[in-house]
Amino acid sequence: MIVFRLNCVLIKSLWYKYTHEKQTYKSLGKEYGLSERTIQKRLDEVHLINPIINAGDTVIIMDTCYFRRDFGVMVFRDHYRNKNIFWKFTKHEKLAEYIMGIEHLLSTGWDVLGIVCDGIRGIFSSVENVPIQMCQFHQVAIITRYITRNPKLEAGKELRKITLLLKKTEKENFISMLEQWYWKWEPFLKEKTYDIETGKWHYTHRRLRSAYRSLLTNIPYLFVCQDYPKLNIPNTTNSLEGVFSNLKTKLRVNAGIKQHRKIKIINELLSK
Repeated sequence: MIVFRLNCVLIKSLWYKYTHEKQTYKSLGKEYGLSERTIQKRLDEVHLINPIINAGDTVIIMDTCYFRRDFGVMVFRDHYRNKNIFWKFTKHEKLAEYIMGIEHLLSTGWDVLGIVCDGIRGIFSSVENVPIQMCQFHQVAIITRYITRNPKLEAGKELRKITLLLKKTEKENFISMLEQWYWKWEPFLKEKTYDIETGKWHYTHRRLRSAYRSLLTNIPYLFVCQDYPKLNIPNTTNSLEGVFSNLKTKLRVNAGIKQHRKIKIINELLSK
């Protein structure tokens, strides 16, 4: 919802084209025959009030989008309504801020039936009595960081193939495939190498072991969507990816604007 100091059709048109059609001060100035400074002044007259959304049952999709190292926005999206119902600007993605966001929603009347997130450390043990689905896309990304998209080792190639089946298989089948992979490669995974400089032994295939351990640790949270079919919990945070992509595209178009103006654009786009 937008509140204007002046009930002016021109300002409304400028604001819409600036935020939703991704036009710049320069392009708007040419279209309306105004200086860039005048365009900026008119846009600064726009004041925003977040729309009121009636609280109810929800499955929350939550993630953080960064626009630079110390400037990001943490978003809580209602999966049932496809609406962003709470967001806050942050310098760093911290567990405490996610917990604060969840508590805020609960205190304002939302009944959080489930959560989908990227698996930030500590979240699964910090939220009680709410099913939490770890984003399967993020799990694939974790495995990719460990063994790359094109593993050289045969064991790595097989593990990547199994990982890519996350979104296509049932929980029991996935667990079975992972167990079979482990028993096949157990001796290989236990191989050690002696470091002459330190005089110590270490596992030869440490990154492969870390990839496997990540999957093993996260299995209880990777198929929560299947454990609670009636809640219609999504298996990824992809619903927010389109939102974040739109935000980044808009801010790239106007890369030179000051942060307080960036925040106003983000607030506008997230409120839709």
